[in-house]
Amino acid sequence: MAEERIQKIMAEQGLCSRRAAEQIIAEGRVKVNGHPVKVGDKMDPNRDVLHVDDERIYIQKNQQLYYLALYKPRGYVTTASDELGRKTVMDLVSDIPARLYPVGRLDKDSEGLLLMTNDGAFAQAVTHPSGGISKLDDLRNIKELAELGVDAAILGKSLYARAFTLEEALEVAR
Repeated sequence: MAEERIQKIMAEQGLCSRRAAEQIIAEGRVKVNGHPVKVGDKMDPNRDVLHVDDERIYIQKNQQLYYLALYKPRGYVTTASDELGRKTVMDLVSDIPARLYPVGRLDKDSEGLLLMTNDGAFAQAVTHPSGGISKLDDLRNIKELAELGVDAAILGKSLYARAFTLEEALEVAR
């Protein structure tokens, strides 16, 4: 595997967000192979040893990827954490054993389909204009999800789709 930015590896391992990783690195709390690092430094996750706050971080190489179709109800903000203490979409997926993040945004007072994943390449492909994927702004109910081929079920107040492959996820996003 090629070298990657340390903050990206920390985020992918679920330690924190990429921005939080940059802050932790800037505070001097991260070392690779026993040496302090700077924001933007790279490491080879197959070869190098990462420590945060003097604790070794064991890097999972074959991480389970998750792709969720979440029904976001009104009153939740689409962010991983909120400095104002409001409810976030992360509260709705706290039972998933991975650090997920939203793909796109819905306003606090909006409700609807929100994709969530821990696959950065998928999120980039779906959200970046160069991916050529148009957004679905008017997906209203489970029947419409079924017509798109999503095997959906309601769990509590949230709509979750089954785990699906990257190809299937891209098909749903189109």
